[in-house]
Amino acid sequence: MKVPFTVGPVGHFGLSVRSPKKSAKWFEGALGLTKQFEFEDGVAIGNANVTLALHKGKPRPKTFGHMSFHLANMTALRKALEHLQKLEVELEDPGDEIGPEAPGSKHMGLWFRDPDGYRWELSVQNGKR
Repeated sequence: MKVPFTVGPVGHFGLSVRSPKKSAKWFEGALGLTKQFEFEDGVAIGNANVTLALHKGKPRPKTFGHMSFHLANMTALRKALEHLQKLEVELEDPGDEIGPEAPGSKHMGLWFRDPDGYRWELSVQNGKR
């Protein structure tokens, strides 16, 4: 069956976090997202590409897998790594943080966790170390 539409950029998605305001501050500092508005028991933060609705609740990072954001080039990815290291963000693969998204992949990425344990990725499509 042919679908009669094409989905666009991510509008928003919601996550349960222990403290929406604290989580919003973390995302502001770590990823440069900005507060968009508050709602009952939550805060929405984002940029022109995505909005995260942070709801007060029990975090469930195992149900999330991970979310990837594309960066423009490898220079931006290396700068992102330096920034996250300065913030002492929990990075995966310490000492070799930037690598292929999967074995044999042409895409390069780095993975990290937020304070509620959710896993995030920053990646460059067709990047070279």
